[in-house]
Amino acid sequence: MIRLLTSVAALRCYLRGYRTQNPDKLVGLVPTMGGLHLGHLSLIQRARSENSLVVVSIFVNPIQFGPQEDFQKYPRLLEADLQQCEQAGVDVVFAPEVGEMYPSSMQTMVIPLASMMSGLCGASRPGHFQGVATVVAKLFNLVQPDRAYFGQKDAQQIAIIQRLVQDLNWPIEIIPCPIIRESSGLAYSSRNQYLTQDEKQQAAVLYRALRRGQEHFQQGCSVATEIKQIVQAELDTEPGVQVEYIDLVEPETLIPLTTLDTTGLLAVAARVGTTRLIDNLILRHRQPIIAIDGPAGAGKSTVTRQIAEALGLLYLDTGAMYRAVTWLVLQSGIEIDDQPAIAEIVSQCQIELIPDGEQPRTVINSQDVTEAIRSLEVTANVSAIASQGAVRQALVKKQQAFGRQGGIVAEGRDIGTTVFPDAELKIFLTASVQERAKRRLLELHAKGQTDITQEQLEQDIAQRDHLDSNRAISPLRKAVDAVEIQTDNLTIDDVIQRAVSLYRETIINKT
Repeated sequence: MIRLLTSVAALRCYLRGYRTQNPDKLVGLVPTMGGLHLGHLSLIQRARSENSLVVVSIFVNPIQFGPQEDFQKYPRLLEADLQQCEQAGVDVVFAPEVGEMYPSSMQTMVIPLASMMSGLCGASRPGHFQGVATVVAKLFNLVQPDRAYFGQKDAQQIAIIQRLVQDLNWPIEIIPCPIIRESSGLAYSSRNQYLTQDEKQQAAVLYRALRRGQEHFQQGCSVATEIKQIVQAELDTEPGVQVEYIDLVEPETLIPLTTLDTTGLLAVAARVGTTRLIDNLILRHRQPIIAIDGPAGAGKSTVTRQIAEALGLLYLDTGAMYRAVTWLVLQSGIEIDDQPAIAEIVSQCQIELIPDGEQPRTVINSQDVTEAIRSLEVTANVSAIASQGAVRQALVKKQQAFGRQGGIVAEGRDIGTTVFPDAELKIFLTASVQERAKRRLLELHAKGQTDITQEQLEQDIAQRDHLDSNRAISPLRKAVDAVEIQTDNLTIDDVIQRAVSLYRETIINKT
């Protein structure tokens, strides 16, 4: 049953009680201003799939609106929003009045980095991002979520909030979610309801123009002025669209780019009639990333290594990274359950994966540990180390650093959903419990271990699947845009051939 809370006191009381009873459960927050649409619902669905408790805030924040903006007429449809939240499985809706969020005595404001507010939407909306940062800071303090979900349409807002979280050391994971679009390409927005039918058709030019810019980039142009000219030319085909800005910036710092070397945010703002709309696309100049996820025993490691070799990409051995950290902990004499000491050592270590034929070399703090990490002692302790949140968080950041230039193939439980959500190709490799048990039984028999039955293995694998899918940290998830390969009755060569074909279809043929 969904709970509607409207006061700070009630929200704190509810969350305090929940966390007392569920200390290890994750809380996800979806901040909104209401007027919910399919874009918001995609954030809620993502939060629902990744957290035990989902809180949606509905609050039209007055301090992020300018004097001539649409604060008074902004859609306020609480009953309809509540129905949609309940259908989507939301646990709590926090919908305070203005006086509850901003008592008359409140004077504190959160002011983000000036360079991140001066361009894009900030140029025409002075004070807007201070208002956004302030209300988000209040919501983070009130809810104290483990994860918070924002739509990529508000890319400048996401960059500012990510910097805020980083600078203020909030233990919150910011999850940017893809833009959801109408069939015309128009990005869903609460303000779309201001548009007439004719204006909606005109507004579709924003996405078309961004796509033209993207196509020009993919054809080899990396000069920002030329890409922006292509966007402008397409926007000019709709005289009723008044362009406010077209810009190409670095996605994290929002610094304007003159040439695009790796990644750029191509963004546009325009008015259609009296309605202001924004949209954007990410342009990337990097080698592809292939993310392979799937349940234990599906053959991910073997297949991933050989796919990387077949395509000339780096095999990002995430398992070796966890083993290297485990080796370092053991060498340092740290107790396995001393999580603060382990958090400190993993946050400061340097890990390298150096290509060297079929088996990349693993180096930690300048020491080659390729062979050492396969010892029985490391094997016996790696699961205990890998299950610690601080280890997981630190290694995800290191894995993402490897991925900045692309050119890698990685496998795991949440590579395509969490580590590389922007991977060019995502594969979910799976097999039935019976098939995985049969494969494991053959392996054990080959080693002379004949004292276990297929039925026992099936029970063990089913239990492992349940645990992996319901982990608080790094649960097994199939990305919504992943291609599933069911490997029952397929050989390793069959799977590799299928993956290489997918690579050619989805990546090479598009470039």
